[in-house]
Amino acid sequence: MSMNDTPRSERLHIGIFGNRNAGKSSLINALTGQNVSVVSDVAGTTTDPVYKAMELHGFGPVVFIDTPGLDDTGDLGKLRVEKTLEALEKTDVAVLVLDAADTTLGANFDEWHERIKTKNIPIITVVNKCDKIAEGSTNCDASAPDILYVSAENGTNIEKLRERIVKAVPESFFETTITGNLLNGGELVLLVMPQDIEAPKGRLILPQVQTIRELLDKKCAVMSCTADTLDMTLSCLSKPPSLIITDSQAFKEVYPKVPAESRLTSFSILFAAYKGDMNAFLSGAEALSKLKDGSRVLIAEACTHPPTNEDIGRDKIPTLIRKKIGENILFDFVRGADFPDDLSKYQLIIHCGACMFNRQHVMSRIARSSAQGVPICNYGIALAYLNGILDKVVHP
Repeated sequence: MSMNDTPRSERLHIGIFGNRNAGKSSLINALTGQNVSVVSDVAGTTTDPVYKAMELHGFGPVVFIDTPGLDDTGDLGKLRVEKTLEALEKTDVAVLVLDAADTTLGANFDEWHERIKTKNIPIITVVNKCDKIAEGSTNCDASAPDILYVSAENGTNIEKLRERIVKAVPESFFETTITGNLLNGGELVLLVMPQDIEAPKGRLILPQVQTIRELLDKKCAVMSCTADTLDMTLSCLSKPPSLIITDSQAFKEVYPKVPAESRLTSFSILFAAYKGDMNAFLSGAEALSKLKDGSRVLIAEACTHPPTNEDIGRDKIPTLIRKKIGENILFDFVRGADFPDDLSKYQLIIHCGACMFNRQHVMSRIARSSAQGVPICNYGIALAYLNGILDKVVHP
């Protein structure tokens, strides 16, 4: 997989925030060396967050998030600011842009700086259009450790901004891996990959592809099969695999066949740690036992494809919960970027593996659920619990 093929969910997300006409779009064009954002003197040109998968010189594949102005007004302006708040939840590094020609330097600067800071997102404060400042005032050479004066128009200090972005990237962005500490390298790993009707025709789904690539990078020997050929595959091996990774939907079929020498996990369980917080999800699994008639559960799916009759979130998990716990449990469903602000009516949230989201997005949802006292779990952890094997599977 080349850098150009890197999924958007795996790229560093750089959010560009600031008031209307601060030069956010111009700054993205200057950083990328391309005219990727529409630039205009008309305030409010950017009306929705725009996600641009690009290459950042000196770093690699990233996603720039070009956002509407934080000072947008009116009913539509309020909606645009709400969309900007949604974009903030996906941001790994925030660039807060001020207009040097604005003598107030953005009356709402402190509010937004604090809002970003409380989310533990690294902030780079940039004063743009420094070439427009009157002679004798603060100039482009006045950059300080916490403020960088730049000009997107003439390129002043753009390279310094690139350097600050790279330096601000959290170490955790590089350290988190799919299989974590489960494998050291050189082990035999068997992937059990049933292809349901939602799988793309002729292709593997993204978590399977990413896991295979990581295993190869770790110099593991990788074998693959479907659930119905598991017996045959195991019989062909000279020794049991060190780790078996299955689709969570196949736990019931696969678990009884796992050799005593092998460990078992699932793609979704691996992604619970890779994209989110394993401790939070394990605590969320305990909430399954506390559900009762009238309890309401939110099922959150990152993908936006139309659901099918075999959909794991809309059909299989609710059916299993009702069978194991109670018929009168209520379910609500959201897909893609939709996620309620008010979660208070739910006794549990069950989230998909989130292969289409970056980790910051998932962690933001976990933080929101935690702040409102609502437990959250993910598909793989929930299915392991419902199949009675949560203490039998391994996780990073």
